Amino acid sequence: MSLRNIIVVPDPLLKQIAQPIETITEDVKKQALDMVETMYDAPGIGLAANQIGCLNRIFVMDTNYRKEESSRKPIIMINPEIVWKSEEISVMEEGCLSIPQQYAEVERPKSVRVKYIDIDGEVREHIGEDLESHCIQHELDHLNGILFIDYLSRLKRNMILRKVEKMKKDGIIL
Repeated sequence: MSLRNIIVVPDPLLKQIAQPIETITEDVKKQALDMVETMYDAPGIGLAANQIGCLNRIFVMDTNYRKEESSRKPIIMINPEIVWKSEEISVMEEGCLSIPQQYAEVERPKSVRVKYIDIDGEVREHIGEDLESHCIQHELDHLNGILFIDYLSRLKRNMILRKVEKMKKDGIIL
């Protein structure tokens, strides 16, 4: 496994739609494991393929990332698709590894059921609640070229983008 570079806004790859994975090859498995290692190293709770410059439909997540390594349980979702959303809404502060050190409240369904293929090629379903629900939707948005700041007003979005550009200029982020 190796660490991958996480791309940062306004990289155009972040706004592109990732393509379905037809076959789970050794390259796809290596990419998934690299993504898990990169996510933990960042540190973050989710990472989508777009964020490492790949345009295939895969993301990884682990909402327990702050706990000791023995309790980590990363989930690798290939070709994920939300098959159900709750009507109940949740508002949570979200951040993004591709928009470093910037956070904003985002409104999303409180619960989702997602269907996906795991790294072994098995079709699975997972129900995410609260933080997991937000994470699943956030990462799936990445695969569809949508960023959490796209849910904000133009004023807030532009303010965040200016802050990121200033941090790049000041050498705080690369």
